[in-house]
Amino acid sequence: MEEITSLLPLLIPLILLQLILIIVAVRDLVRRERTRGPKWVWAIIIIFVNLIGPIVYLAIGREE
Repeated sequence: MEEITSLLPLLIPLILLQLILIIVAVRDLVRRERTRGPKWVWAIIIIFVNLIGPIVYLAIGREE
């Protein structure tokens, strides 16, 4: 239990960053009419591929 408590200050910013990225990516996905590939696939990638999924969507998934 001490190990978890000592790592908590490092984990909290990563968890917050992940949540913010997921919220921004899902919000963009819902508002965008067209994406590169099916929206349901991007939703799965955003939600289940931790930290990297939202970044991949924001970098290459959106169709300008």
